[in-house]
Amino acid sequence: MQRNDNSNLQFLKDSIKRIFPNSQAIALAIILIAGFLLITSLSDVLMPVFIAIVLAYLLEGVVKILEHKLKRLPAVLIVFAGFMGAFCYFLFGLMPKLYQQLKQLLQHTPEIIKSSQAEILKLPEAYPQFISADKLSELMFAIQQEALNYGQNLLSLSASSVVGIISALVYLILVPVLIFFCLKDKAVLLNWFAKFMPRDRLLSLNVWAEVDMQLGNYIRGKFVEVIILGFASYLTFSALGLNYAVLLSVFMGLSVIIPYVGATLVTFPVLGVAFFQWGFGGDEFTYIVIAYSVIQAIDGVVLVPLLFSEAVNLHPVAIIVAILFFGGLWGFWGVFFAIPLATLVKAVTSAWPRLDDKMLTFDM
Repeated sequence: MQRNDNSNLQFLKDSIKRIFPNSQAIALAIILIAGFLLITSLSDVLMPVFIAIVLAYLLEGVVKILEHKLKRLPAVLIVFAGFMGAFCYFLFGLMPKLYQQLKQLLQHTPEIIKSSQAEILKLPEAYPQFISADKLSELMFAIQQEALNYGQNLLSLSASSVVGIISALVYLILVPVLIFFCLKDKAVLLNWFAKFMPRDRLLSLNVWAEVDMQLGNYIRGKFVEVIILGFASYLTFSALGLNYAVLLSVFMGLSVIIPYVGATLVTFPVLGVAFFQWGFGGDEFTYIVIAYSVIQAIDGVVLVPLLFSEAVNLHPVAIIVAILFFGGLWGFWGVFFAIPLATLVKAVTSAWPRLDDKMLTFDM
């Protein structure tokens, strides 16, 4: 009995040593667990801080470029002024147009659904052996009710939520202030934060260097892709006379943030608006379908390989799993940061120290 206990204890020690072969692995595990618990438990309270840190990280690359010719403070002031200018344009120039077009689109959604329903209900006549008219009518009615409820809830939440308005005001004030101080006092904040980190953190620093390089390439590429795709979509939709061109072009640009899923979801509003405006038989609808397909093809064949040649290399299955997992864990923000978080997981698993292969082999 004593021998079995000793064998079990030795097996447990060997298993722990394989997972944590040295103190640096233990330090990295402590940092990851503490960071996960901090974000999970305080995400609602400290969300403005987390958003400010992420935005400051994005702006830090521009600050570093300017630091080649300027000191830190002037570089920070120039970058922050540019950020506030873009933020004010988005808030007071673009947002009212987006809200107005979104409101109009939601108001016309029942008509779009009815028009689509009339066309879809013709399918049982053409293919009675595959599609039942009764089942299709029930399905279309359920979809119509869900779409109407969703649109009404969205309008009511966006227009009448006092708590949401107060939270938005808090974000509008606190986030820019936090961004400025995160950029200005970056060294001070990092030195203060380092006091709470484990001393033996060389592995953690190496992992962060890898993540930082990969995320920098990914974020820069995504920013350029969003701007190019959104601008090209706006020019195309406006030239073809498509309604809600500003709103749909913003959807097109933001869709690339969520790989695979975003491109699929944005297809429905674009083609739905085109169908409601011109119908299936119109030449304009055909032009929109062709233009939309060309834009998506150029994005997938030209932009993505060009912009992300040095960015993160994740398998499509890993990307989809990351979107589902982190989206289910943290909702919208989990979906938004799914790729960076998947990059972190990949960097950790790649850099994690392992025992020598000879120590892991069994004697035959």
